[in-house]
Amino acid sequence: LGDTLDIHGGGPDLMFPHHENELAQSEAANGKPYVKTWMHCAAVRSKGDEKMSKSLGNFVTIRDALERHDGETIRFYFLSSQYRQPLLYSEDGLAQAHERLLRLYTSLRGAPLSDEDAQCAGAPADPKAWQRFHEAMSNDFDMVGAVAAMTDVSRQLLQLQQAAEDSAQLVSALAAQLRTMGAVLGILQRNPDEVLRGGGGGAADADDDFEARVDALVAERASARKAKDFARADAIKAELTELGVVLEDASSGTTWRIGALVS
Repeated sequence: LGDTLDIHGGGPDLMFPHHENELAQSEAANGKPYVKTWMHCAAVRSKGDEKMSKSLGNFVTIRDALERHDGETIRFYFLSSQYRQPLLYSEDGLAQAHERLLRLYTSLRGAPLSDEDAQCAGAPADPKAWQRFHEAMSNDFDMVGAVAAMTDVSRQLLQLQQAAEDSAQLVSALAAQLRTMGAVLGILQRNPDEVLRGGGGGAADADDDFEARVDALVAERASARKAKDFARADAIKAELTELGVVLEDASSGTTWRIGALVS
């Protein structure tokens, strides 16, 4: 590792005396700075002010969490808080993070997916959002500010999807910018349609039979609405909701995605 470490992590409870002792011993032995950047991460808590720990038996392993939730959802959940602030682990919180992540993926639906389009080349489509994102990340990893800048770009994409005019070039540029932002955080790099339909490596992948069943119900609902049989349309929507499916109606038609399910 060398005489000087670029980054040294740890919990805030280790700052004194553990890390001070490390620093004193290493610099006395090597005569060089021990660490360039200290990053003390707050603990994940299970409830209230109770820290997750093996001794208390109140912890959840990554393996257990991955059995119930998509890995990208877990990552996005941890990114919802600045690393120095305590994070309360909860199933409801993960479900909410999943919905926010799906909202970002929804805005990317229909945008180009090629490697060339996946990275923001040249000037960003929304320079102000890009600057806010960069400033937030440079401000001790202010994740709240960074995700807020991404949400603004996502909102623009959703508005363009609802608009009637041809805006393919702007949609492509904004989608590339959003994916580039996401790449910094390790999110939004999968196929949006696969993710929104419950596939792409998630914990609850939708099989072909399920997709065919949902597609058939969506088509039947569209026919019922066209025939003004709103009672049947509402019944189909309720049935889809029971299946964990979220419908998104637009002027161009109805799309569907898998919603967050709390187990």
